[in-house]
Amino acid sequence: MIEIRHLTKKYGNNVAVNDLNLTLEPGNIYGFLGPNGAGKSTTMNIITGYIGATAGEVLVNGYDINKEPEKAKQCIGYLPELPPLYGDMKVGEYLDFVADLKKLNRNTREADLRYVMNLTKISSMRNRLIRNLSKGYKQRVGLAQALMGLPEIIILDEPTVGLDPTQIIEIRELIKSLRDNHTVILSSHILQEISAVCDHVFIISNGNLVASDTMEHLEEEMSGAQHLDVTVRATREEAQKLRKIANVKSVEILEMITESAKQDKVDSVKEDQITTEAEPVGDAEDGKFVVDGEDAAGSGNDVTAGNSENSSAGKHDSESAKEATGKSESCEETPADEAADNSEKEPIDEAAENAGKEPTDNAAEKAEIKPMEEAAENAEKILAEEIAVGSKELMHDIIPEIRLSITAKPGCDVREDVFRHCVSNQIVLLEMSVVTRSLEDIFLELTDAKEVQ
Repeated sequence: MIEIRHLTKKYGNNVAVNDLNLTLEPGNIYGFLGPNGAGKSTTMNIITGYIGATAGEVLVNGYDINKEPEKAKQCIGYLPELPPLYGDMKVGEYLDFVADLKKLNRNTREADLRYVMNLTKISSMRNRLIRNLSKGYKQRVGLAQALMGLPEIIILDEPTVGLDPTQIIEIRELIKSLRDNHTVILSSHILQEISAVCDHVFIISNGNLVASDTMEHLEEEMSGAQHLDVTVRATREEAQKLRKIANVKSVEILEMITESAKQDKVDSVKEDQITTEAEPVGDAEDGKFVVDGEDAAGSGNDVTAGNSENSSAGKHDSESAKEATGKSESCEETPADEAADNSEKEPIDEAAENAGKEPTDNAAEKAEIKPMEEAAENAEKILAEEIAVGSKELMHDIIPEIRLSITAKPGCDVREDVFRHCVSNQIVLLEMSVVTRSLEDIFLELTDAKEVQ
């Protein structure tokens, strides 16, 4: 049994361990979990008597580690992060040397050595030089030295660092097998390792104890708080009012997106896709295309000029012919004939004109008015659509899309409450989903929460 009371360790103005209080019962595997620099290794070094505390006390089976160090250390087997191995010694020689340091009974030493080597599965390596062993076997030899003398308490600092996946699994199984006869304290910054091996976990952040519980209960308690990922179209003030919903613990704005910002993203993607522009086909000199070595523009001018001369000549001949014909006709007609013709033509022409003119003019007027009315109606529709689209875009810019993280109080489901709030307050609810939280999320929340405080 280990009791830690008001343990504090300072390095100048830096507080590595701050007023730590723990009680570790026998027969369990305890995990010290926290980020690098949290104070895990410092706490372990104080428990083993490797370094002294600034304040507080540590009792190992009732012995104060500072006042009765020998009696306290006889109860402890310690494997530091870097195993204290001597590469020029054989495995058997090294463990025998450790037995001398621990002052083990010589009559039972060989039996203890064989038991420990069988337990750590290094019997076949007894006559091998330690420097020739793999990383995994070196870690096993380090664990064997901690087990020499069969101490009640085994302290392991980052025991799987640097091991491959197969070696990690083997070491974890070995640590689990120690539960029956030893109390094991394991430190790690790897959450999966603690959850796979330990019965009880202490989470440390910045030298402070932020959680102490079984991993199962801790996960149930922390994951009981529902987390929602919600997207709404609302103002910032309207989004913040979601905090007033019953059983909502907190609301955090993750992102705000306006319609213009979306369009800017689309435009930027389109601009990136445009790599080259179309080039003119053919050879050009001074802005003119060259055809068969000649200036096409120049040759075209010559052809046009020729056609123009022929056209004017033909026109002159035609006019001359018309003048001659007109003169001959005028010479043949007499005044009497002209009068007769006029007296006969005038009433007939007027009647014909009046008979056919009225319906024709009305039809023409109607034919002209109908397209004008249709054009006016279409113009009104287009204008109304443009106004509607413009007002909609303006509304989208003024009222953006907001992505929120909503945390409910433990044991509460607030999805229906969020929906009802949005409907009653005319907030457009675009999306809502439940966020599944992992052990890593829980661990980060606990450590960050303490740091913020």
